[in-house]
Amino acid sequence: MSRGVSFPQARAGLLEALDLRIAPELLDQALTHRSYSYENGNLPTNERLEFLGDAVLQLVITNALYRRHPTLAEGALAKQRASVVNMRALAAVARGIGPVGIGPYLLLGKGEETTGGRDKPSILADTLEALIGAVYLELGLEVASAFVHRHFDPLLDDAARRGAGLDWKTSLQERTAVLNMGPPDYVVSDSGPDHAKRFTARARISDRIYGEGEGGSKKEAEQRAAERAFLALEGLTGATVTAEPAGGPAGPTADGVGGAAGGGAGVVDGLGQVPGAAPSDAAAVGLGPARAPEAG
Repeated sequence: MSRGVSFPQARAGLLEALDLRIAPELLDQALTHRSYSYENGNLPTNERLEFLGDAVLQLVITNALYRRHPTLAEGALAKQRASVVNMRALAAVARGIGPVGIGPYLLLGKGEETTGGRDKPSILADTLEALIGAVYLELGLEVASAFVHRHFDPLLDDAARRGAGLDWKTSLQERTAVLNMGPPDYVVSDSGPDHAKRFTARARISDRIYGEGEGGSKKEAEQRAAERAFLALEGLTGATVTAEPAGGPAGPTADGVGGAAGGGAGVVDGLGQVPGAAPSDAAAVGLGPARAPEAG
């Protein structure tokens, strides 16, 4: 620890931020990066705790999504889970714990210290999982689950938008299949000179328009139209959907959701997730690499 504070004092500050009681030795291990271990006699690193915490996190998030969305298909659930359990999401949660995040409390080697390791997303994400593993070992699954919910529920609340935002067109097609509405198609028009064309797409489902979007390319406009339609079907627009026949105006009456209706930039949130970058489904809990790759 730098900053002129002994590690025992700093540890007390972290425990206060976590609002938990964890044995000092276990907490130290959860904070020990392999670079620090290598420079200090091969102390136990946080990698085993990270492995355990990753599985606990997956279980809690998967259970929460399963119960929140009783009719959602497996593929859509996996996308939502991937939007919550990825490196950037975990790093953001780690930065938000307590007044300064967990970065200042990490035990890092000199090399990682000088290259900004305290704010590296990969190190923060791994350490957060190690802390979850330590909470589970020390206090059990119920407390670990409460800890996860305390810090991840805001992401869960917005998972439908971010998870679908990995690829709005695919998500809309999956959703209409679940609802037995038939596959969506897109009515596209363009305007403007060749060097600055603007495209407008309308997402049509069963001869009714459910969403409209604009963009500088046909693909961009279709993604935004699909976003609007998906949010309309999920009831996430904040307004009643009034889908009109294909010849009439676009269905959703709310404006500005993800910028779709006004030609804004779709859903590109602080976690770097953008339309069209769908990862493979995260592995089942305890089977293979459980944390999904970051999107974008």
